[in-house]
Amino acid sequence: MLSASSEPIMPTALKILIAGGFGVGKTTMVGSVSEVPPLETEERITEVSRGIDDLAGVEGKYATTVAMDFGRITVSPELVLYLFGTPGQDRFWFMWDDLALGALGAVVLADTRRLDASFASVDFFEERNIPFAVGVNCFDGRRDCTSRQVRDALALEPTTPVILCDVRDRESSKSVLLALLEAARAQAAARLVPMAGR
Repeated sequence: MLSASSEPIMPTALKILIAGGFGVGKTTMVGSVSEVPPLETEERITEVSRGIDDLAGVEGKYATTVAMDFGRITVSPELVLYLFGTPGQDRFWFMWDDLALGALGAVVLADTRRLDASFASVDFFEERNIPFAVGVNCFDGRRDCTSRQVRDALALEPTTPVILCDVRDRESSKSVLLALLEAARAQAAARLVPMAGR
């Protein structure tokens, strides 16, 4: 007979979206933190997409996500995160509602050289009341803005974490995910307080 202590622990699985505009580093972030080889749906950018996809600021980009990226990270024996990277082009936005189903929260990646590309992602999660953190991807180590400047530019709530990061670095990417988990926990706790007074 097995004792209670020898039974395997079934971890809680949480779904996290990695979102943002075209070319902000979503695929790179999923790949940097995933403990399994990530599923990527990258395809080469061809002449056919010119005029359809806005390559301003990412002229050197040669491939793009056409469906989603997928990765997994074990936070503890009790907690596993499943990461879903969204496509960034406007023409694939129809997929976002399906990808967002059941998500605990999201990371919105931002590039300060093209901060306007973040507005649609921020609006998407705010309208659906999905907790999110903003990861400011500091390409090539550049830190052109402070977290406060990005918060003000995106008109974010004070409770929304804004983290300067380098998505190529595993620890840096993990810090953004941990900030999101804390924000989601705080939002869930805030929802419970009014219910407790009933």
